[in-house]
Amino acid sequence: MTVELVKEISGEVFKTILMASGPALAVSLLVGLLISFFQAITQIQEFTLTFVPKIVAVFACLFLLLPWMAQVLISFTVNIIEKIPVYVR
Repeated sequence: MTVELVKEISGEVFKTILMASGPALAVSLLVGLLISFFQAITQIQEFTLTFVPKIVAVFACLFLLLPWMAQVLISFTVNIIEKIPVYVR
């Protein structure tokens, strides 16, 4: 394996990780910011108020986007498996 090949694989790995986990993390961040804003306005400092909406929103995001995320991961895995002969050389 050459340095360029390792660099290429690493780039694909990071791109795939960001594509697969990005939507759920973005939804969690957005909901967390909205809840924090709501808590700052109303001065309600309930700890469960931050976690329950985030869990529900991330679950809904995963439920809606799981087929797409699975396709991204499957295509990455297929690419890696198809390139095994290139990696062995």
